[in-house]
Amino acid sequence: MTAAVARRGGLSLRIKLTLSYAGLVVVAGIALFTVGFLVLRFIPDGNLWLNDGSWAPNKRDLLQVFVKYTWWAIGTLVVIGLVGGWLLAGFMLRPLDRITAAVRRVGDGALGERIDLPGPRDELTELADAFDAMAARVQLTIEEERRFAANASHELRTPHAIIRTLLEVGEADPAGRDVDTLLRRLSATNDRSIAIMESLLALARGELGETAPVDLAVVVAETIEEQGPDAAARSIRLHPSLRPAVVTADPTLVARLVANLVRNAIVHNVEGGVIWLSTRSDDEGAVLAVSSTGPRIDASLAATLTEPFVRGAGRTRGADGPQGSGLGLAIVSSIVRAHDGALDVEPRAGGGLAVSVRLPASRRA
Repeated sequence: MTAAVARRGGLSLRIKLTLSYAGLVVVAGIALFTVGFLVLRFIPDGNLWLNDGSWAPNKRDLLQVFVKYTWWAIGTLVVIGLVGGWLLAGFMLRPLDRITAAVRRVGDGALGERIDLPGPRDELTELADAFDAMAARVQLTIEEERRFAANASHELRTPHAIIRTLLEVGEADPAGRDVDTLLRRLSATNDRSIAIMESLLALARGELGETAPVDLAVVVAETIEEQGPDAAARSIRLHPSLRPAVVTADPTLVARLVANLVRNAIVHNVEGGVIWLSTRSDDEGAVLAVSSTGPRIDASLAATLTEPFVRGAGRTRGADGPQGSGLGLAIVSSIVRAHDGALDVEPRAGGGLAVSVRLPASRRA
């Protein structure tokens, strides 16, 4: 945590504004009196006799009176500038007290604190709104990290607990244990643990590296070739409709994105199900769509599937069939954000999911 910066004492902003206001008023007054003094220079020096026989003050008389009262006027302007400037600065800076108090409370850990500064848009309300938006993002990020850490510890604890149980059962019955079955279960559980940790690392490293032109159609075709046997083992049919869709992206992350989408569609499908894959390009970039059959999913649950360890069928999994880490769509979401893209996850009417990924032609700087 960064230590607070030690600063030497200085004038407050209110005092600085007060002095500025007072100085401006005094300067304006001096400028006005200077103009009056210049005007007096055009008055004749001698006495001015009027038609009725009386006389008017001459330049010397007027200058004496003008100079005498000019000092009193400037002193009055100084007082008015200081008092009025102090009151006006206090009124204008009052929202800063509210902003400062809210910032300190957030700094002390009250992440739910907001400024909520009322009034029309100006510099202070824009500052307050920007801080409120930043605090909301920080709060959401920290809550997601806490939930992610809790879910990760749960997911990693489960395979280790299974390994310990298998070992305890094997030690309790040395004569009746099946070593081959025990080793096979231990290996499967260990593979699951490795898959979870690799997914966690991929999610943590979901930052954009070096980019290059990538054709989504080629990546999808390669992924189908790699994961086709897993789909065939469950009698899942793949229906690709691939058109060139070139984007400037990180090739490694894009390959991981496509692999996770296809893997997710296989793992959460039904026996004999179908997966539709398509790629296309338009003026804004490229679109990858992966739709699959599967269990029915509520729209509210589908909206949360991009969060880590959230699954459409709950947290429990059967012993048979492919295993998922619960991080597939979370990693996809992270990669899409790194490329300034858009991810859309919706349930299909007949069951399963329809996932659409849009990547811009080039990432914004």
